[in-house]
Amino acid sequence: MIRTALVAAILGLGLTAVVADTDPISERRNVMKAVGAATRDGAAIAKGEAPFDATKAQAIFKVYVDASKKMPGLYPDSAKTGGDTTAAPKIWEDQAGFKAAFVKFETDAGAGASASNLDGFKAAFGNATKNCGACHEAYRIKK
Repeated sequence: MIRTALVAAILGLGLTAVVADTDPISERRNVMKAVGAATRDGAAIAKGEAPFDATKAQAIFKVYVDASKKMPGLYPDSAKTGGDTTAAPKIWEDQAGFKAAFVKFETDAGAGASASNLDGFKAAFGNATKNCGACHEAYRIKK
């Protein structure tokens, strides 16, 4: 009896974790938080507030590439509203444009991953972050 209860409790916790991981609004918010943190780190390097470090630069662009691959799949029809989302309806109206924005972001971020000096980093970082602004302008509701 105790073993059955324990197994049920463990399965319940596992199911809760699976359900939590399948909340696209929370998941995309977490991905964007990672992008935001990477962008803050990149901005500090670009502004000269932090030293250029090729390993750190690669890590920043890896966050961007990973996000660009993951984000388009986090906008199912079931996640248009709720969870204080700032996703604009245009995402679902213009899926081709929305997905193309992430392809461009991935391409620009991928090019930045090979930056071996500060000038190369600044150029690639600028290109990648322009994508962020353009996408937010078109596909995000301003609060």
